[in-house]
Amino acid sequence: MQAAVLYGKEDLRLETVDRPKAGPEEIVVRVGAALTCGTDLKVYRRGYHAMMLKPPIPFGHELAGTVVEAGEGAKFKIGDRVVALNSAPCDQCYWCMKGQQNLCEDLLFNNGAYAEYIRIPARIVAKNTLPVPENVPFEYAALTEPLACVIRGLEESHAKLGDSMVVIGAGPIGLMFMHAADIAGVEVIAVVKRDDQIETAKVFGARHVVQIADGVDAIAEVRKLTPGNRGVDIAIEAVATPMAWEWAVDMVRKGGTVNFFGGPPSGTKVQLDTNRLHYGDITLKASFHHTPATSRTAFELIKSGRFKCGEYITGRAGLADVPEIFRKMMVRSAEGVKDIKTAVFPEGVSC
Repeated sequence: MQAAVLYGKEDLRLETVDRPKAGPEEIVVRVGAALTCGTDLKVYRRGYHAMMLKPPIPFGHELAGTVVEAGEGAKFKIGDRVVALNSAPCDQCYWCMKGQQNLCEDLLFNNGAYAEYIRIPARIVAKNTLPVPENVPFEYAALTEPLACVIRGLEESHAKLGDSMVVIGAGPIGLMFMHAADIAGVEVIAVVKRDDQIETAKVFGARHVVQIADGVDAIAEVRKLTPGNRGVDIAIEAVATPMAWEWAVDMVRKGGTVNFFGGPPSGTKVQLDTNRLHYGDITLKASFHHTPATSRTAFELIKSGRFKCGEYITGRAGLADVPEIFRKMMVRSAEGVKDIKTAVFPEGVSC
């Protein structure tokens, strides 16, 4: 079969590899659709991910498809339509017992979505693979994984109806935060960089948009949009830069919550005003990954039709296009290209 294999920094190759086989309680899925992702782009740029993968390794982790082989004892059968998440916890370690399954010391990851077929390990089959109804396109179902991370971020930030929230960044994750927060009745302020992101942020629920530009004090502009310039209830950082982390702290009100969702490279340092943190009673959070529970919450939202899945799919391509897609993703921001997610169809581009 054909699969995209990551060998290192900006070295992604389409190769012929053996088709996987299902062991006990495992399944093999014919990939119906896989989605590009900001995390995949980050890994492609850096050449590795300390927790999720080390090259050479099959690449990609957002997918949905059809079961073509089921091992003995598997909970799905041949022909079932499924969305398989990219990890599953052990539910036995200290962190799992504390209800922090995303921090599981034996968190099992799975990669290889950019391929004709993918094997789903038994633990992921049992704990984090969900049936997809016939009326939900595979490319919509594949949005479950990133949305599950966002749902957990919102839950950890204790977002509730009537809150105000700033989202710094209008990439795929930032836009998901805007949309999910808007659905939850949160008033969203978006901080964006490019001209094309202004309208996109509004499509996904931002009521106000602040554009970064020379001479614009983004912190002051955000605070102006809150009563008495007090700042927002919740600040979400979705850029993964030190400056954005510092902005988030300065945009939130006293007693508010900051969620550092974007993950900068290891060793990155930021400078924060300890006086403001202490006397402002500000809560700092950093949300990572998802859990089986937030995966189910995310998928229910997708199935409900309330989530604008179609708006996220801004490109469609075949499997052979994957290496070139990532090369183009490296420069798309500089060129101002409106591109959120590309759906990859191993069986050919669906019209």
